[in-house]
Amino acid sequence: MFDSYKILFLPGIMATYKKRSVKTKTNLKAKNIESTKQVFDTLDVSASKTETFVNQYQNYIIGAILSVLIAFSAYYAYDKFIVQPKTTESNLEIFTAQKYFDLAVKSDNNKDSLFNLSLNGAEGKFGFLDIIENYSGTDASNISYYSAGMAYYNLKKYDLAIEFLENFSSDDEILQSLSYSTIGDAFVQLNQFEDGLNYYESALSYSNNSFIRPLILQKAGDLAKELGKLNDAKKYFQEIKDDFPKSNEANLIDIKLEQVK
Repeated sequence: MFDSYKILFLPGIMATYKKRSVKTKTNLKAKNIESTKQVFDTLDVSASKTETFVNQYQNYIIGAILSVLIAFSAYYAYDKFIVQPKTTESNLEIFTAQKYFDLAVKSDNNKDSLFNLSLNGAEGKFGFLDIIENYSGTDASNISYYSAGMAYYNLKKYDLAIEFLENFSSDDEILQSLSYSTIGDAFVQLNQFEDGLNYYESALSYSNNSFIRPLILQKAGDLAKELGKLNDAKKYFQEIKDDFPKSNEANLIDIKLEQVK
């Protein structure tokens, strides 16, 4: 920028300016008026084009604006009048299903009938299957996939246990690891041992819990040994010995390690 001013200060050169005449001012004023007129003409043309565009496509524009407003209103209405009440209803419905599930787990008798009541409903309330069907996308629906999968596993319907548990997802490491571990158990019951081991490994990737992890490690080690994967089995058993020496699974761990040497 400064280079453009250097010519005014070069040695031997004096910057001189002619006195502006009235005519020059008049000419400049006229030019400014003409320039301003051109600007306004340009703006008028642009405005005219815009107006023509708006007039030509006003139905489309109004429709687009209304679509945005309707979409926002629909989302707000959907959340307020559908999602929130749906969540409240589903949370109320799941209590009865969960009650029968808990009774089945604790009971020594009638386990099958109680698990079926948890699945299909009782007392005029929904079971887990109804909640999944009617309240899709809610937390109650998600936990119903877990409980239904567990119920089917206890009913020895292993294919259904796998199907429902695979639809469950949680950030809770205990629930997610138990879900994967039970899928592994179901595959073992179906004699699909490789699939079972894969799910045990998935369960281990989620769980660092000192109660659950050694149990899954033992199942993974036992299955790996049966599959002839002795190095993997040794790795699982060694972790029990090193990291969980006070767990129940550690009681016979030295024997298990001897078996995979």
